[in-house]
Amino acid sequence: MNSFSMNTLAKALPSVCRQSQSQAASLRTIRPLSTSSNVLASFRDRTRSMESQILNRDAESSSESSPLSAITKMMQGDSSSSSASRVRSDYARLAESLEADMMKNPYADRAPPHHLHVFCHKHNTMITLTRPNGNPLMSLGCGNIGFRKAGRSGFDPAYQLSSHVMSQISERGYLMDIKRLEIVYRGFGKGREAFTKVLLGNEGRNIRGLVSRVTDSTRVKFGGTRSRKVRRLG
Repeated sequence: MNSFSMNTLAKALPSVCRQSQSQAASLRTIRPLSTSSNVLASFRDRTRSMESQILNRDAESSSESSPLSAITKMMQGDSSSSSASRVRSDYARLAESLEADMMKNPYADRAPPHHLHVFCHKHNTMITLTRPNGNPLMSLGCGNIGFRKAGRSGFDPAYQLSSHVMSQISERGYLMDIKRLEIVYRGFGKGREAFTKVLLGNEGRNIRGLVSRVTDSTRVKFGGTRSRKVRRLG
């Protein structure tokens, strides 16, 4: 159907030929020989070539800057290479950061400590060994070694109890698990000085080296109820 007949028919029947005109116009816009496949093929080729260049460049850079090659060059005496100097600078920065972390938290790379609680009351002395999570392993007082009532409050019972606890820690094999030990004092009874002398003496030679910290957890009263009247004789 030529263009003259289409125009004549459109003038005669405009409402009928409106749709056919739009279809014909759309058909005329399509090229008879499309080159989209050639364009896509060339685009794929360029993309693949760029990818291969990037991968080859990355592989070369990684092989040049790998720690193994740098260390090998350093072992061979090639100290003038840029990769060796880069590796040395990286190790220096790493050492500086580790040193800074150790200064902030000196016990960050160590195991959590066990705790040895020494409760020094004026009438008795209690010693308790606990795991790092607080679970008790052993708890002994002066009454467990034969002292009764008023006999438990004194320097000698506390000294004997401290020596007994040191020997029990060694005999029960707790030293195999204890990497660090924290001494926690509570109270200002006579057992405080007795335990300190035992720890610094011959009885505490196996435990003294494990002590990493000594703390005091004595209760301090702020306000509250009125204290008992101080006993005065005479």
